[in-house]
Amino acid sequence: MHYLLDTNICIYLSRGAHSSVIRKFATLSRGDAAISSLTLAELTVGLELAGVAAARESYLLGAVLERAPSLPFDDSAARCYARLTARLPSPDRRRNVIDRMIAAHAISLDVTLVTNNERDFVAYSEAGGLRVENWVAA
Repeated sequence: MHYLLDTNICIYLSRGAHSSVIRKFATLSRGDAAISSLTLAELTVGLELAGVAAARESYLLGAVLERAPSLPFDDSAARCYARLTARLPSPDRRRNVIDRMIAAHAISLDVTLVTNNERDFVAYSEAGGLRVENWVAA
């Protein structure tokens, strides 16, 4: 596995948006990418809130998950999360908790996080060595 897909990338894939994201994802073999169970939670909340209108997206998300399965946030990711949090200044420790957990999950798996929100992950690149790619900007 090489990539962990952030929530916004999965949304683009499930909506058929951003041709650069779709093209890059199409070049991957099954198992080259995955999502965090935290991302699955965020996506599922969005579908629950959207209700019936989300039926098409739900179907397409299922297709994404067939090629990029959800991985559980495990003990290794939890320890990495603790290290990242401890390295942050006190006021920043309460912000972006789920993003930090997703970053920690990618670091613990030694994979590149794919996101269109690079700014949200800069601190984790500096504090923990997170690798980030933006397929939207590609």
